[in-house]
Amino acid sequence: MFTGLVEETGKIIEIAHSRDCVIITVSSDLCLAGSKIGDSIAVNGCCLTMTKLSKRGKFKGFEFNLLRETWDVTNLKSLRRGSLVNLERALVLGQRMGGHFVTGHVDAVGKIRKWEKQGKDWLLDIDVPKKLMTGFVPKGSIAVDGISLTVAILRKRGFSVWAIPHTRKITNLRSRKVGDMVNLETDLLGKYVLRKLDT
Repeated sequence: MFTGLVEETGKIIEIAHSRDCVIITVSSDLCLAGSKIGDSIAVNGCCLTMTKLSKRGKFKGFEFNLLRETWDVTNLKSLRRGSLVNLERALVLGQRMGGHFVTGHVDAVGKIRKWEKQGKDWLLDIDVPKKLMTGFVPKGSIAVDGISLTVAILRKRGFSVWAIPHTRKITNLRSRKVGDMVNLETDLLGKYVLRKLDT
């Protein structure tokens, strides 16, 4: 379980394909603290299990083994060496809860339609698969590449959020551009409400 409050951005060091999985290596500084093999780390909002870590040598960071399904249904497949990714360690019980409950289970990938500065803040507009639109409500929570944001505007096939300069600066939003694909996870509580209404 995560909060959607990104702790740092890491860089993709290497991507290797094997018969059964895809192995990605990600640099990290802050999230290495106290981490151990087997820990869960949200990478662009996708919950991954750390299989190796290095705190010295040619790089400091983590290695993750991705199932083919994870590779196919998230934006991780669009990453290249040097790409920025958002990183967050799992929530620790007893700490203050900012953001919202984020499971790290990506629902779909959306496409950035607009990403522009308006006044001092930034407006991010994303096109969304039609099947996912029932999971959005005005002022509701949404995780975009693992970033906890609030839905400001709903369209028929998409939504907009506002990002303050701080959010843009400390996340991979600073490297994003129109046309990029982002991981989306709708609000967990909303999913249970929808499930109840369907039964």
